[in-house]
Amino acid sequence: METIAGILSGVPLFDGLDESRLELIAGCGSNCGFDVDEYLFREGEPAATFFLIRRGDVALELFAPPRGAVTIETLQAGEVVGWSWLFAPYTWHFDARAVSPVRAVAFDGGCLRGKCGDDPALGYDLMSRFAQVMIERLQMTRLRLLDVYGNGG
Repeated sequence: METIAGILSGVPLFDGLDESRLELIAGCGSNCGFDVDEYLFREGEPAATFFLIRRGDVALELFAPPRGAVTIETLQAGEVVGWSWLFAPYTWHFDARAVSPVRAVAFDGGCLRGKCGDDPALGYDLMSRFAQVMIERLQMTRLRLLDVYGNGG
């Protein structure tokens, strides 16, 4: 049976972390699953976790009246969903919906914040890694906006 620390060791976000740090992070994780169209989280709800997708696809969505839900990005195995657990007031800014059956690891944000408080070097390392994810997601959003509005449309 594969451990959560073992799963983390194969994920680019955690590449280069030593085994003791992977074990610390894994201690805050638990396996979970979502059916098609089930929400991992909804905009405005408390952000207490983040998810590492093991299998399946998750759509990040934003509600845009009168269009309804608009997919910002679709995330796949090996990617993380959610960074709002890092920043007060710890609320979600998007919806995350399973578009296929999803197996994931859910990480308790309070648990991780506590471990980062005890080990500021770990906190800095995780913050740097999540900042890179945020930059990539913002760039993808920028490209989508250019597709929508770039040609006078």
